[in-house]
Amino acid sequence: MKLRNASFCDSGFNMHPEQPITANNPLLRTPAQGDLSDSAELEVARIETLLREHSFVGAVSAAAALRKLYPESRKVLYLLALGQRQLQRIGDALDTLAQMERFHPAASQLHEERGNCYVALRDAPRAIAAYECAVRVNPVMPTAWRMLERLYRLLGDETQRQRADAYAQRLESFPSEVITAARLLRDGEVVSSEKLIRDFLKRCGDHVEGMRVLAHIRSARLAFDEAESLLASVLTMAPNYSELRCDYARVLLSRYKYSEAIVQLDTLLRLDPTNVDYRTLRVTATVGLGDHEGAIGAYAALLADLTANSPVAADLNVSMAHSLRALGRRTEAIDAYKRAITLRRRCGDAYWGLANLKTYRFSDAEMEQLREAETAPSLSAGDRLHVCFALGKAFEDREDYAASWHYYQRGNAMKRAASKYRPELVEQNTALQSSVCTREFFNSRAGWGISERDPIFVVGLTRSGSTLLEQILASHSMIEGTSELAAIPQLALALHGANPDFSNPRYPACLAGMTEKDFAENARRYLIETRVYRHGKPLFIDKMPNNFRHVGLIHLMLPNATIIDVRRDPMACCFSNLKQLFARGQDFCYSIDDIARYYRTYVELMSHWDQALPGRLLRVRYEDVVNDLEGSVRRVLEWCRLPFESNCLKFQLTERSVRTPSAEQVRQPIFREGLNQWRHYEPWLGPLREALGDAIDRYGID
Repeated sequence: MKLRNASFCDSGFNMHPEQPITANNPLLRTPAQGDLSDSAELEVARIETLLREHSFVGAVSAAAALRKLYPESRKVLYLLALGQRQLQRIGDALDTLAQMERFHPAASQLHEERGNCYVALRDAPRAIAAYECAVRVNPVMPTAWRMLERLYRLLGDETQRQRADAYAQRLESFPSEVITAARLLRDGEVVSSEKLIRDFLKRCGDHVEGMRVLAHIRSARLAFDEAESLLASVLTMAPNYSELRCDYARVLLSRYKYSEAIVQLDTLLRLDPTNVDYRTLRVTATVGLGDHEGAIGAYAALLADLTANSPVAADLNVSMAHSLRALGRRTEAIDAYKRAITLRRRCGDAYWGLANLKTYRFSDAEMEQLREAETAPSLSAGDRLHVCFALGKAFEDREDYAASWHYYQRGNAMKRAASKYRPELVEQNTALQSSVCTREFFNSRAGWGISERDPIFVVGLTRSGSTLLEQILASHSMIEGTSELAAIPQLALALHGANPDFSNPRYPACLAGMTEKDFAENARRYLIETRVYRHGKPLFIDKMPNNFRHVGLIHLMLPNATIIDVRRDPMACCFSNLKQLFARGQDFCYSIDDIARYYRTYVELMSHWDQALPGRLLRVRYEDVVNDLEGSVRRVLEWCRLPFESNCLKFQLTERSVRTPSAEQVRQPIFREGLNQWRHYEPWLGPLREALGDAIDRYGID
């Protein structure tokens, strides 16, 4: 069975359709601690010169001194390790690389240099493992591939030798600028990568590989429309280039164009029906379209064709479990998560999947496995993060709230440290929305957009009860339950333009320059793009919580669409977010200060919409729904201009896929216990109450 293609721009992961790519993209992060000043960059350049001149003692001395000022710098740590190896100080070099791995585990040069150290120690197995890790992180490493070819030849493994040689030969045939630009991109140096490849293309014209790299750069900078156009253009130049077509399919997936991606992937699968990558991407698109039944069958077929020790088998079981969970097939989902753990004993994603069912209880033996995994030095950062949140939920279920909070706090700290979320940008966006989208602004554009009332937008914070309301509404005969659709955030991202600068954004100020025709066209495009999730009912739900930031845009496009703001007590809502590990995005949830600031911003912006668009939104409090289900349902349906249906009171019986963390909970009758769960953690939530300030009182004001 054929595995991954030799795609030098391959993203290295399969995107999940529920994980929208946002401004939290790691390639757009702001400078982190350890980034270098201009004078330090000059010193790095001097150290590089010393290494080229074989002045290794001076290079190591200078790098060690610079390391004291910048202990987390990837460049400094790498150069120090390289110099130490050249001086035959292999132990020191490996220690430096271990330090580098703490801060930059995905740096390809880290793993390649580790391989070089093991070669110096004549430890072929460890060298091979390090080089293989390097090319998994970054396939654009001809020297690592060439070293693998030599090591496999030394060990007499002809199959692996040929594989490595094929990669090396192919990469060695590319222009050095293309290789360097691709490597810089994979190592997160997007600006340098783009400058290099654009200069190359100016000299060399329409070079296929160069344009591929540029397309991936544009994707990294969130210019997905440009990446799509680039790849479509290059595909006309090289229609039989399978890897290029796969790149194109990936970009279509990133734009949530699942049907179009399927067309490309089916073309690839006709040529190579056993390719694991193509099949996995195809099932990702299937999930994106909400066809979890089809996805489960595809996952099962994939797993049946894999060997027992396949490195992707555990992840495929986790993905299948997610789809089973979305359909409410709890027992089968548990079995799939447990198969993943059997295949990879410390599979953190599987443990968190079990915990995230909300109704699963870990046995004593499983608790011991979790604790052992969390303390294992060899556990990856990603697995450790998932295990911490799983332990937090496990101890919560056992009413050991001190231990539970310890692990929730530990998981949040790890997640926050890896994030470059900037709360001031969200607050700036709120201020801009308030200054641009005034009542006068909307009055002067009254009647703009299109008259269709198909969408019901359910907005608010995550973990506010929006999934419960969605399930209630989806139990009505005239309403289609869809999912957290990415169409509005994607449109907002497009309005930011190419190379978005979120410190100086174009949106929402650009709304003032848009015409009535612009808003109407965007509204029609929205309805076309969301049609794939619908199956004939007159109305449908778009439950993307963060759309509360785009109410003005929604109103100008679809003035007759229904908008419902679901709100939950701030202490309960914020705590519920603090104990939730999201698949992607929602980076404001991983510290008390961040979630409190975000909640305050949310209340502030919703208050602005109430003033600028009086009577435009219905506010629904989660607590009211719990305390008076029928009264709340009648009120919401009246707002949606729909007759009351008793099925909405029996929402837990409605069979549909639910992808959010509340999937299991909305398949049970309403229970009041969830209202005050946060009070078990009250001894540790004083800072949260203080940070929320007057939002605690303002949250319930209409």
